[in-house]
Amino acid sequence: MVLLHMKRSDLDQFLFETTVNATVDETTRQLAEVHNLRHRIERLKAEGEELAKHGPAKRPDQQGIDQYQETPVEKGPHYTMDPTGRRTGNACDPEVAKVLIKTLEEAVAAAHRDQVNKKAPLTARTLQENIDNIRGAVMICYPMGLPEWDPVRQGIEDKEDLAGTSYAADDISPAVATLWFAGKQMLPEKKLSDYLGRHEKTKAVVKLQKKGQGAPAREPVVDQETQKAMMAFYYKKQEEQKKLSEDDDDSYTNSSWANSNSLKAHFAGVQAVRLPK
Repeated sequence: MVLLHMKRSDLDQFLFETTVNATVDETTRQLAEVHNLRHRIERLKAEGEELAKHGPAKRPDQQGIDQYQETPVEKGPHYTMDPTGRRTGNACDPEVAKVLIKTLEEAVAAAHRDQVNKKAPLTARTLQENIDNIRGAVMICYPMGLPEWDPVRQGIEDKEDLAGTSYAADDISPAVATLWFAGKQMLPEKKLSDYLGRHEKTKAVVKLQKKGQGAPAREPVVDQETQKAMMAFYYKKQEEQKKLSEDDDDSYTNSSWANSNSLKAHFAGVQAVRLPK
């Protein structure tokens, strides 16, 4: 199986297995699907934690901090006011909420970039199973269900409207996705073998881009950790050179090794002769 390392940045990367006989178009769609599922899980993690702490979301036209509401606020047994005013504050039982938090953490771990270091490829099926697990954990916390405007429900049902949000640039629609390798776009009608060869043990770094965005940014010559180590090394050398330039002590001139006539005196046998004072 060919191992594709899909990398948009150091923080956004994963491994994917396929075959050299797969078409570029099919592979691009599969990579885009996995990419989008990873980001869905990240969004579910962020919103799911708020759900566990502050309960379901309020209607968009009723959002506001509870203490400033004109009408009485309904408070349940585990009420915790949402400082952003987006949620009702009526959280589920804290012990039950732990199940949701644990499920969210497991889902994020399964989709995390650390899977690259573990050499564990991702599949859309595995990621979807983790989303289904989140669905089950939400049902345990809130058996009555979540309102249709709650971001967690929208994320689980894949009905998110990301327009105008900070997440808008995260997803890449398979219909407009393009695949790049070695700085060149891979044509959809061709096979991976046309670019990677016929060896099934090949590993390649590829990138996803939206149509019309042009070529992706080139990979840096060194990774971020190596760059930090290099900068620390050169900073240390710079400080050492600075200290040397500031050191004007010339006492070394009285040393024998600094005397230009010491070698001549050694062979003449007079190096130990001292003139009387």
